[in-house]
Amino acid sequence: MLGVGFDALTRGETIEFAKRLIEEHSSAYMVTPNPEIVMQTWDSEEVRAAVNGAELVIPDGIGVVKAANILGTPLKERLPGIEISADILSYLAESGKSVFLLGAKPGVAELAAERMKDTFPGLKVCGTNDGYFKEDSAVIAKINAERPDFLMVCLGAPKQELWMAKNRAALDVGLMAGLGGSLDVYAGTVRRAPVFWQKLNLEWLYRCMKEPVRFKRVYKLPLFLVKAMGKRLRKIFNGQKG
Repeated sequence: MLGVGFDALTRGETIEFAKRLIEEHSSAYMVTPNPEIVMQTWDSEEVRAAVNGAELVIPDGIGVVKAANILGTPLKERLPGIEISADILSYLAESGKSVFLLGAKPGVAELAAERMKDTFPGLKVCGTNDGYFKEDSAVIAKINAERPDFLMVCLGAPKQELWMAKNRAALDVGLMAGLGGSLDVYAGTVRRAPVFWQKLNLEWLYRCMKEPVRFKRVYKLPLFLVKAMGKRLRKIFNGQKG
């Protein structure tokens, strides 16, 4: 869809697929594109390759789901990365598996780890590292020493997608996932939108209202839906012609 190959899965199907990838322990990775990330793939072949190179590509933003409907290739549901990660963490806690937290400002991952262990009793957080590192090698060695079943890569897009694609061959992990600001949410330093806003699919607007600087990042998003509508119209026109 618009250059990105999404997996049309339900939430349950996504978790089952993630479990299989964790069990395979082959350094697979998952990405959670919203419209902003899809638009980044239009401007960079490297970003597009990193996103499409993932074993699991799920629609995080409601704009992606709407565009898929416009294009006549509907996705089953919106799958917010924060919610999918919570399901995976629950599975890890129940099965005695481990997670490594990578990203955010110094101290945030450690705080997130403590709160995660309270939320998911039995969860093994085998290590943490902030996102302000300059050399990959030391971080990779630190991760590989623990051989985590799940690696949360929270470096922001597209840095996290590029990092996973670049380093997957050197990593000894089960499944990686690019999860943006999720560690801040788990740590409690950033609040997720209330359920009311989530149900209205206006979580993006709530975040912009709380952090007005985000409006600079979303003002181009109408172009995303316009491009989807344009592609749909071309498909209709070509079908009529044929």
